[in-house]
Amino acid sequence: MSKNLTSRSEDYSKWYNELVVKADLAENSAVRGCMVIKPYGFAIWEKMQAELDRMFKETGHQNAYFPLFIPKSLFEAEEKNAKGFAKECAIVTHYRLENDPENEGKLRVDPKSKLEEELIVRPTSEAIIWNTFRGWIQSYRDLPLLINQWANVVRWEMRTRLFLRTTEFLWQEGHTAHATKQEAVAEAELMNNVYADFAENFMAIPVIKGVKTEKERFAGAEDTFCIEALMQDGKALQAGTSHFLGQNFAKAFDVKFTNKEGKQDYVWATSWGVSTRLMGALIMTHSDDKGLVLPPNLAPNQVVIVPIYKNDEQFEAVSEVANGLMKDLRSKGVSVKFDNRTTFRPGAKFAQHELQGVPLRIAIGPKDLEQGTVELARRDTFTKEVVLLNNLVDKVVDLMTEIQNCLYQKALDFRDTHITKVDTFEKFKDVLENKTGFISAHWDGTAETETKIKEITKATIRCIPVDIVEEEGKCVYSGKASKRRVLFAKAY
Repeated sequence: MSKNLTSRSEDYSKWYNELVVKADLAENSAVRGCMVIKPYGFAIWEKMQAELDRMFKETGHQNAYFPLFIPKSLFEAEEKNAKGFAKECAIVTHYRLENDPENEGKLRVDPKSKLEEELIVRPTSEAIIWNTFRGWIQSYRDLPLLINQWANVVRWEMRTRLFLRTTEFLWQEGHTAHATKQEAVAEAELMNNVYADFAENFMAIPVIKGVKTEKERFAGAEDTFCIEALMQDGKALQAGTSHFLGQNFAKAFDVKFTNKEGKQDYVWATSWGVSTRLMGALIMTHSDDKGLVLPPNLAPNQVVIVPIYKNDEQFEAVSEVANGLMKDLRSKGVSVKFDNRTTFRPGAKFAQHELQGVPLRIAIGPKDLEQGTVELARRDTFTKEVVLLNNLVDKVVDLMTEIQNCLYQKALDFRDTHITKVDTFEKFKDVLENKTGFISAHWDGTAETETKIKEITKATIRCIPVDIVEEEGKCVYSGKASKRRVLFAKAY
């Protein structure tokens, strides 16, 4: 298979799809809309998962696991949530198959095995978790309850794309219960800040923290906090959300507690989550026409060593140096792979590791052994330099931080030059079509205007930035008075 990719400028969507497959991240499965995450892709997800899990536990959260199936009556208990996800639900109606007497070797649903109550395959777990929390919470002493689960969910999507939108995907979902509204709101804001910290400092993806409009809120939430990132094609991507649920789920599932005054009250709730769509964000923020570009924090192999040799004797001599180098680098916390495959030529190895985004490549040949040097190549800048072996380990360690910072700065510069203030709807449409990116514009605060703008331009309000400064203005569409700007964009 050719490793050449369609260029981003020619067809961004095709470039993305080709890169996911050719870089060995994921592929479509036999199940419509579902993907197989391949080992290389899963290794990146594991790094995300490990760091997020550490951050969650540092903020006092514990992991648990809840059932995949939700009884339909439980799912319906919180009305807004049920309506919000109804069209995406997969439903189990029977529990057994039997041989089809009319078609030998075929199976059919046993009509006698119809479930008394249909089961929803979880699109999100609020219903089953809050039904469980009712038995866990009696007193203020049981609060706050800070729970997270790593799981899969199913949302029956009609149009799917690897990582960005699949019928089944992996995620984490936090669910917490609190004694007061103030504590719950603080929790929702805290977790949104955790997501922003993770995206920027671990994934090198700059994000804007904000609040969703009522129309864009999570179904059943009173407020949805979010982080929004900008991809290279000028489209926004919602990278994480954190919801203040008020007492909606507590009332729906009768989750009460005895407060310090001895009175019964409903608990206050949050939920928050990120998913494997972060893989899509990673790809579309940093990668180029040559393939994947990975921040060192996320690279399964931060360094790859490629031996250059003509015979077995040279191979053994290079391997001895490479193995010593691997040991030294690993002792400094650098993940390194020695690509000693004899079935591929060096050029083919270079191409593969470039495609898969390995941050640093070290080439060692007989001449290098004589001179005590190696060739060091950066994936992000394609620069090469000859480095003395004695200085190499310290050089690599320093480059891990430098590459991480450079990728963040490059993405930040792109993002910041693609936030455009507009004050007329004609300019709004022009920027959206020709420059793309975030549009900072006044909005009159009505769902009607929000809907109309989306119908005309396909742009949505991505968020009301949390650090936005109030200013008098007129809505870009209706001309009505407005006190602040919001961010619009086309989005994934």
